[in-house]
Amino acid sequence: MRLLGRVSSSCHLAAGLRSARRKQAGSLFSFSQKHVCVPGHSAADTTGNTTTHTKHNFTHNLNHNMAEEAKKLAAYAAVNNHVQNNQVVGVGSGSTIVYAVDRLAERVRQEKLNIVCVPTSFQARQLILQHGLTLSDLDRHPELDVAIDGADEVDKDLTLIKGGGGCLTQEKIVAGCAKHFVVIADFRKDSEALGQQWKKGVPIEVIPMAYVPVSRTIARRFGGEATLRMAVSKAGPVVTDNSNFLLDWKFEGAQNWEEVNTAIKMIPGVVETGLFVGMAERAYFGMEDGSVQVRDAPVH
Repeated sequence: MRLLGRVSSSCHLAAGLRSARRKQAGSLFSFSQKHVCVPGHSAADTTGNTTTHTKHNFTHNLNHNMAEEAKKLAAYAAVNNHVQNNQVVGVGSGSTIVYAVDRLAERVRQEKLNIVCVPTSFQARQLILQHGLTLSDLDRHPELDVAIDGADEVDKDLTLIKGGGGCLTQEKIVAGCAKHFVVIADFRKDSEALGQQWKKGVPIEVIPMAYVPVSRTIARRFGGEATLRMAVSKAGPVVTDNSNFLLDWKFEGAQNWEEVNTAIKMIPGVVETGLFVGMAERAYFGMEDGSVQVRDAPVH
């Protein structure tokens, strides 16, 4: 596949992000030297706990910021390299896609591009509208030039686990309609084999009435455990954009993902799985050092 730009086009962005990270690290280290007294305790008996807590917060914040910068680098590289004028672009879902839409909107404004966007979820639709981009759907544009989406985990063969955000069915439909499917992720999503990094299992969208028999069938045939995903801020289960439920299958050991994906989809009541096998042709990983690593799918 011919690249439409170079990954090095993100070098200036990477340098700026590294500079900002160093400044932020300096300010955080400065803060960590301050002593905070807890009411009701003396300075002597709170110093140890306060220092440990502050160091923990610093590490957490630094790791979070590094991951966000890495997402941005991967997203910008993909949009720079794969989006051209007069294209129909599939817009994925998730936190990394926010940066991709930012860059897409920036290029549309600066380069006066004519771009049509097809969303994979309500979130993607809102991002497209908020950035003033042209919104369409698969009825009007059933064939896409490129689809760009994130992933929960990517293995060495570019087999993906997707659906942590619950949009797996529409994401797979849009990706399947695209001539080129490109994945963007930060360094935490890169694995030699599925399950090394992502511990929440493979998402599986199911018809509500079938979630119990489907979960029992999956556990019996493939091992592990398939549990109903429960909502955090509402009572009851997570409901997808398609008004279905989600199971998260925590599998045991290595699997033949192509065979497993096909077999699970044949179970009555299963709508779609979060296994994307042989679909992605290229993945961009934003790394901790501010670089972007590119991996192409193996040629069979």
